[in-house]
Amino acid sequence: MTPKKQVNIAVTSIDHSVWNDLLKKYVDEDGNVNYLGFKNDMTRLETYLEYLQQKAPSSDWEKNEKLAYYINLYNAATVKLIVDNYPTKSIKDIPNRWKKKWIAIGKSTTSLNDIEHEVLRKMNEPRIHFAINCASYSCPKLLNVAFTAKSMERLLSKATVDFVNDKKRNRFENGVAQLSKIFKWYKSDFTQDSSLLEYINPYLENPIDKKVKIEYLDYDWSLNEVK
Repeated sequence: MTPKKQVNIAVTSIDHSVWNDLLKKYVDEDGNVNYLGFKNDMTRLETYLEYLQQKAPSSDWEKNEKLAYYINLYNAATVKLIVDNYPTKSIKDIPNRWKKKWIAIGKSTTSLNDIEHEVLRKMNEPRIHFAINCASYSCPKLLNVAFTAKSMERLLSKATVDFVNDKKRNRFENGVAQLSKIFKWYKSDFTQDSSLLEYINPYLENPIDKKVKIEYLDYDWSLNEVK
């Protein structure tokens, strides 16, 4: 009997505990951020980003490990961008905020834009849009817990449910779906297999008629800071 050929599967173990501790300390349950607290704890934030730099993903990482790496990297880098320019009223007041290549991964540098559009959006997981945070009030809230490979499905579902049912970001009333502009900007990500409302409905506490009129709410780019 011919023995079965062994297949080597890479086992990665990325420690996101430093980021998890920082989130628990400086982000409240509503996703509001204590940026001054982060500023006073900058050494730990930079230590985490340096750690991720040294743990550059390889092609044999499993999907959830990659998702956790890049979601946490995006969120931690966004916080650092704000802190480096603090005080600021909006991320949009920071020049070249999304396109500047300053985030180190291995021996290369990348941008927030590239992490979102060239990595995360290409991983066939539209819920990443509710997991990454752009430091603004209309964005999906920054969870005060780090993503991990093991918690990925649970946290992606939580982030999506929280966002679509948040009346400050999406409203469903009087036969109209007033949606976040995230659903307009990235509509193609959500409608590969269904209509937009068919995608949203399974996450709604009170599902709506998929034929209702869709409107898009104004986007509030002011800093998601603890008041």
